[in-house]
Amino acid sequence: MLLDEGVADHPDGAGVTPLRTPGQVAVAEFECRGAWVVSARGSCDMQSITRLAEVLGAAAKEHQKVVLDASGIVFGDSSLLNLLILTHHEADLRVAAPTRQVRRLLEITGTDTLLKVRATVEEAAAC
Repeated sequence: MLLDEGVADHPDGAGVTPLRTPGQVAVAEFECRGAWVVSARGSCDMQSITRLAEVLGAAAKEHQKVVLDASGIVFGDSSLLNLLILTHHEADLRVAAPTRQVRRLLEITGTDTLLKVRATVEEAAAC
């Protein structure tokens, strides 16, 4: 099975969600402790961020607390930063388990002081 054809199991056993279309960040969604979690995998740049932007935008409109599980984001640039800031203005956004590259990007730009960055999805959902 190709990554583009894959599915992700929901941790709560609710079923499966398609991950992505070709050229886009792989995205899965689920509920955790009263927060809506959007899990992303892949590179987040201008060419690939469309699906993640759509999902986070919809989540911000429908849910008060949104968690981005960033543990699978291997690369992020200004497109990702812009998306995080826009989502932060629409909902109570938390970034969970950012990879080293994403954490560094947040630190260098000072965005880590604006956003709630937590070590795990569970911690981000609970706070």
